[in-house]
Amino acid sequence: MRRVGRLWPELTGFSNLLEAARAAAAGKRHRPDVAAYLLNLEPNLIRLRAQLLDGSYMPGAYRTFEIREPKPRLISAAPFPDRVVHHALTRILEPVFEKRFSPRSFACRKGFGVHGALRVARAACRRYPYALKCDIRKYFASIDHDILKGKLARAVKCRDTLALAGRIIDGSNPQEATLFYFPGDDLFTPLERARGIPLGNQTSQFFANVCLDSLDQFITRQLRPAAYARYVDDFVLFGDSKDELRLMRDRIAGQLEADRLQLHEGKSRVYRCSEGLTFLGWRLFPHKARLVRANVVRFSRKLAHLQEDFAAGRIAWDTVRQSVQAWISHASFGDTVVLRRRMLNRFAFVSRGVPSKGGAGRLVQQQHEEPPRGLSQQQQAG
Repeated sequence: MRRVGRLWPELTGFSNLLEAARAAAAGKRHRPDVAAYLLNLEPNLIRLRAQLLDGSYMPGAYRTFEIREPKPRLISAAPFPDRVVHHALTRILEPVFEKRFSPRSFACRKGFGVHGALRVARAACRRYPYALKCDIRKYFASIDHDILKGKLARAVKCRDTLALAGRIIDGSNPQEATLFYFPGDDLFTPLERARGIPLGNQTSQFFANVCLDSLDQFITRQLRPAAYARYVDDFVLFGDSKDELRLMRDRIAGQLEADRLQLHEGKSRVYRCSEGLTFLGWRLFPHKARLVRANVVRFSRKLAHLQEDFAAGRIAWDTVRQSVQAWISHASFGDTVVLRRRMLNRFAFVSRGVPSKGGAGRLVQQQHEEPPRGLSQQQQAG
């Protein structure tokens, strides 16, 4: 496909920056830095646009923190003006790449998502006896800056847009240490090449898909497994032959080497579908799908925190309801009717001394408010 140019006027247009600011603020308007920026939104956007146009815009310092669920990870939060720029850039670049991306890539794409990938994998589990499950070692921390920029330039020829993307990539804060050697490297090569993009950026999610699009194309066009789905750096291939899938694994490892990435040895192997395959928090079998235990434990802890915060008046009923219903929607993907009922009935909610009348299916609102009907049995069952 031909490279796309003349993106800069649209990227720096006031309407694009305004929509980007709204997207960056979604769900975060109560935060002091976001609220302060929105209070003077028009002057702030005019100033930001001027910085982009005259080339003086430079990304600010990240704020980092660690999360431990589902596994320990370093999350980086950019200053709010930078998050506006990230959204402005991806709003323009995503339509360019969406035409190029494989339909087997499901992460961070409208109309795709976790459940789309799970539907493909679950259908394949019913039909094929074997699955090759793969994982990339320290993926975000290993993304090579020069390789990523080259992939962007193969689709985009707008110099200013590429320069902004490069500035964001180069402004990445230090990530988890990786010291991997590849064919042709000398002793100092891994130390000389800039690598790693921060978890938490809007742009990082998009860049992650750009970086692995060549892998998607290689697998679907050359290896041609019976079925394939990828979500970020977790991907699975299905087939009738264990030996063929093992050969595919070796060829995938060679393909990743070209992008200075490595398969995780301990997490990349062939499974028999009848014995179960773990993918995106689910244990998939030919005729059933169950949530992995860690997911259930995590939500149980979250319910306990919601119960405590609701009792103390720190959160509203709508917050509780939205959180519970989001989990019900996710859990409804598989065979979890009994699990959902048991989980929701374990927790009674009380707010400011008002006794609850049952489990999470009957939550009680704040005093002096109309008591909610709660979650119906149909909602509990999904």
